[in-house]
Amino acid sequence: MADRVHAFTDDALADRDAVALAALIRSGEVSPEELAQAAIVRAERVEPTLHAIQYECFDPPRYARQRSGVWYGVPTLIKDNADVAGMPTRHGSVAFQPRPATRDDAYTRQFLSTGVTLLGKTRLPEFGLNPTTEFQHAPPTVNPWNPEYSAGGSSGGGAALVAAGVVPVAHGNDGGGSLRIPAACAGLVALKPSRFRHLDNAQARQLPIKLVSEGVLTRTMRDTAMYTAAAERYWHNPKLAPIGMVEGPGDRRLRTGLLLASGTGDEPDAETRAAVERAARLLEKAGHHVEPMDVPFARRLAEDFLLYWALLAHMTALTGKILHGRSFDRSALDDLTKGLGRYHRERFVGSAAALYRLRRAKRIYDDVFTRYDIVLSPVTTHAVPPLGYLSPTVPADELIDRLFRYAGYTPMNNVAGSPAISVPTGLGANGLPVGVMCSAAYGDERTLLEIGYLLEAENPFPRITASE
Repeated sequence: MADRVHAFTDDALADRDAVALAALIRSGEVSPEELAQAAIVRAERVEPTLHAIQYECFDPPRYARQRSGVWYGVPTLIKDNADVAGMPTRHGSVAFQPRPATRDDAYTRQFLSTGVTLLGKTRLPEFGLNPTTEFQHAPPTVNPWNPEYSAGGSSGGGAALVAAGVVPVAHGNDGGGSLRIPAACAGLVALKPSRFRHLDNAQARQLPIKLVSEGVLTRTMRDTAMYTAAAERYWHNPKLAPIGMVEGPGDRRLRTGLLLASGTGDEPDAETRAAVERAARLLEKAGHHVEPMDVPFARRLAEDFLLYWALLAHMTALTGKILHGRSFDRSALDDLTKGLGRYHRERFVGSAAALYRLRRAKRIYDDVFTRYDIVLSPVTTHAVPPLGYLSPTVPADELIDRLFRYAGYTPMNNVAGSPAISVPTGLGANGLPVGVMCSAAYGDERTLLEIGYLLEAENPFPRITASE
C-alpha cells in the first residue's frame, strides 16, 4: 500500500479546522500572514505529488479587504471554473488560452465574503465533465490517502488539498456529484445545497436545466455548517426558508429511506454497501426509523441525464470561441469531451424528450419526501477507483459507460435541485475513505447538517495522520 501524502505538522495551522483558526486570529494569537505562510509551505511540500493547484497566488496572497468575515484570515483556494479578478480561468482545459478575469463572479464574491485569504485556484477535469481529476496530457490530481488512486472530481483539486492538510477548507461546485464524489474519495464533508440557495456564477445561469450548486469541502461538520450560515448572511434567497447556524444533531426522529440500488440499476460493491448499512445502524441507534426503499426513478432518467451531460459537452465544443475567446481550438479538447459530443450527436433527436423528462423529475423526487424525511444511500457504486480507470485516455465509449455506472446516485439531486450531503464513514480494505450520502427535501439543508453532526459524533471521521 502506498504511503499517505499529507502536510500536517506543528505549525500555525496544526490540525485545526477553519472555525478554530478564525478564533485564533480574532484572539490575536496568530495573524492571517502567519496562516498564509504556513499553508504556502505546506503546499510547496506536497504539491509535487498531489498536482492539485492550477494557479498560485502565493506572492502575495489575496487577503480579505475587510475583517468582518467569520473566517477572516483563513487560507483557502477556489476552483478554477470560478472567475476571480486578476486570475485566469482555465476550466481544466488546454483548448484555449485564458486571460485574467476582469472581475469576481457573483458567487466568488459570496465565497470571499467569509474573509478568507485566497492562495490560488484548484484543478478540475476538463469543464468538470469527469468524476475524477485526470487529464489527457498532464499528470492527474492524486488522492493523498493513496496517490495511486483518484481524488474524485470534478472538485478533486480542492479535495486533495483539504485532505492533505494544506488548507482547512476549499471551494467546489457540484453539477452531478462534483462536490460529493471527491468528498467521499478523500474522507471529507461536502454539502450540495438546494438549487438557488446561493448566487450563481455566469456559466451556471446559461444551462437549459440549472444543475450546478456551489459549496465547500471541509474536514469537520462545524466548518460546513459555519460556511452555510455565513454564505446565507451574505445573500439569502427569500423564496427558501433560512437555514441559520446549525451546531449539532437535531431532536426530531426522522423517517429514513435506505436506498442501496442506484439510478442506473447497479448495486453497490460490498465495501460501499457495508458503509451505508453501518450508517443506517447508527441512525437507528439514535432513534431514527430506517426502512429499505426502491429506486424511485426509472433507469431511463439516468440515461436522460447522461444525454444532457453529453449535450453540455457538445455545446462547449460548438460555443467555445464565444465563451472562451478566439484562441479556443476544439481539436485540443480531451477524448472524453469529444466522445460525449459524439454521444449527443448520435442521439440528438432524443434531446428534447430527455429535457422534458428531467424537468418533470422534481415531481417524483418531491413525492419521495412525502414519505421520508431523508434518504440514506451510497455516494458512488464502488470504492475509490485507481488512477486510469476513469482517465480520458480510456476509449470514450467504455469510459462513458464506466462513469455512468460509477456516478449512479448523485445526479438526481442536481436534476431535482435538492440538497444532499456526503460524509465519511471510515476506511475501506485498501485504506481509502468510504462515504455515504443523505438527501432531503428541497430547501431542507438544516436536517442534513444535523444528521451529519450525528454521524460525526457517533463515528468520528477518519484522520489521514492516524496510524494505519
